[in-house]
Amino acid sequence: MIYALVLHPALHDLLPASLGRSATDVDIGWYGGIIFSIFLIGWAIGGVGFGVVADRFGRTKTLIMTILIYAIFTGMAALSESWWQLAGYRFLTALGIGGEWAAGAAMVAEVWPEEKRARAAGILQSAWAAGFFLAATFYLLLREYGWQSLFLVGILPAFVALLVRLWVKEPDRWVKAHALELQSGAAQQVKILELFHGNLRRATWVGSTLAFVAVFGLWGATNWTPTLIRALPDMQGLQAAEIKTYVVYATMVLNVGALAGYLSFGPLADRFGRRAVFAFMCAGSLVMVPVTFLAPREYEHVLLLLPILGFFNNGIFSGFPIYLPELYPTRIRATGAGFCFNAGRVLASVGPFLTGYLVAALGSFGRAASAIALIYLLGLLILPFAPETRGRPLPE
Repeated sequence: MIYALVLHPALHDLLPASLGRSATDVDIGWYGGIIFSIFLIGWAIGGVGFGVVADRFGRTKTLIMTILIYAIFTGMAALSESWWQLAGYRFLTALGIGGEWAAGAAMVAEVWPEEKRARAAGILQSAWAAGFFLAATFYLLLREYGWQSLFLVGILPAFVALLVRLWVKEPDRWVKAHALELQSGAAQQVKILELFHGNLRRATWVGSTLAFVAVFGLWGATNWTPTLIRALPDMQGLQAAEIKTYVVYATMVLNVGALAGYLSFGPLADRFGRRAVFAFMCAGSLVMVPVTFLAPREYEHVLLLLPILGFFNNGIFSGFPIYLPELYPTRIRATGAGFCFNAGRVLASVGPFLTGYLVAALGSFGRAASAIALIYLLGLLILPFAPETRGRPLPE
């Protein structure tokens, strides 16, 4: 969210050195999309790679390592002097982000009791919205100090790594499963290959496709909300500081809806099943992206629609820490969840890049985002093939 908030001012400052002229909105859309895409590729590599690390060496050790990677390279992004340097730092930051999720989702699934696991995973994903609120708050507090100051705030999570080291122990499920692997010699097997054998093959393809749809829709459409706000007619002619404030308020109301979506997915999934709620979120996103990005012309109208969009478009992500760990046994749980949630990001990385192209072709961020929203049809088409895991114990 830090990057989404400072995208416009950062590239406004960094692009002239490469372009030899002032940057236009089309330039910012194009290069901003490239950086988003590079970021998603790093996220995918980190999620898959550190998922394997978490299964082999433990969830806690992996969390510490990935939090430090995130904190160090987010802070270093403040040193960027060109757009490609910013892209490089964002790639390295993303390695840590992907790994954090893979280790954390597996840990929460393995520690919580069966009957509370879905709600616990929803709480885990709601931390995403909390992070958005923190980013927006720091943006308001530091808006007079330049975009670099917000990246420096990203160093703070390094202190969380110390708390993890002191207070968080490995889940008993993993400790027992890892001991059995070492005794049998299975710990040296290539775990990713197991995801495509036997009964796990269908789960892997379905889980990866659903995650691809959610990521493609979020990064290709909704994460351009700050840029959409800046392009509204009633934002024209305002001072830069005023526009920044309006952007932050819009981001906050979007995440109010997102928080409701994160916390609602677990209870809904326990009552109606995982597949039904994924379908609900995909259908809602398919409708709300074009409604939000095309229909309103005034800032107040956008504020009314953004929470509903956030509920669906962001809320769908709460399904992944619930559903993906339920598909795999303990010895490959982080590998499987990390692969599914992140492998699709390689394909989804074209989403922001495609949005930048569509902005130039269609003439506005609203039309480009609405075209991207058609990806949710793929989610609805793949769901009949998804295994239903409601009421089943976590596989050992």
